[in-house]
Amino acid sequence: MRRTAITLAVVLTAACGSTPAPAAGPSSHSTSAMPSDARPVPGIEAEIVRLRTDEAIGGQVQVRLTDTGDTPFTVTSVALRSPGFAPEPATAQTATYAPGRVIDLPVPYGTPVCDAAPVPAAAELTVVGPDGAGEQVQVPASADVLELIHTQECADLAVLAVVDIAVTGLHDDGDALAGSLTLTRRTGTEPVRATRLIRSVLIAPTAKLPLELAGDDASAAAPVSFTPASCDPHVLSETKQPYVFPLAVTVGDDEPVPMDLPLDQAAKDQLAALVQRVCLPS
Repeated sequence: MRRTAITLAVVLTAACGSTPAPAAGPSSHSTSAMPSDARPVPGIEAEIVRLRTDEAIGGQVQVRLTDTGDTPFTVTSVALRSPGFAPEPATAQTATYAPGRVIDLPVPYGTPVCDAAPVPAAAELTVVGPDGAGEQVQVPASADVLELIHTQECADLAVLAVVDIAVTGLHDDGDALAGSLTLTRRTGTEPVRATRLIRSVLIAPTAKLPLELAGDDASAAAPVSFTPASCDPHVLSETKQPYVFPLAVTVGDDEPVPMDLPLDQAAKDQLAALVQRVCLPS
């Protein structure tokens, strides 16, 4: 991702004559402060990024911090602050920065707040300077990826407010798993259509699509099956998202929304057992 320089600016150490910021600790500030409190800090550059591992885990991004000054510092806690996401408690860290060093710190993001914009965003940090003095600061962070995540997750929530999507009844069927893809209405009378299901690198799903839930229907179902798409050892060992299958869902006249097919841990365990049975038989 493009790295955007940001001038950040709250003094990191409690130097003589400065007013120290509140110490880190369990307070309402640590879970509710918004980026309006952010101030530029000389010597620190911040950006919110999402790595492939974050996509695989879900619900987290990285705060990418760069020491752009000539003074080392240590970060002992980090949290994401954005008006477009519910605040999460700070995560303990021990990351030591020297001039020029770049370190990514993983942070969870909360439930999207869909009536608020995700930017401006900030990284809330507890920073310890060379003299051992620490303070809590909020530093502005470039966050293009938060806008993408916010748009995607709010679109998902809008669909799920209308219809529940589930895979049920999974069972072994030769070299496959078979079950049902089910749409169950929650609210409204708009028609809902599931039109396309995309494979992962490891597993190929097949469903009888399009599956349509008419305006006066409570539920609709179609057969779905899963087969290994590859037994290549490299694919088996390196794939990061083996059980992510984008499903295109349309509500009424809206644009299709690509959503991850909902699979609980039991279903993922069945898929893992399928790959073991087909690709790595004992």
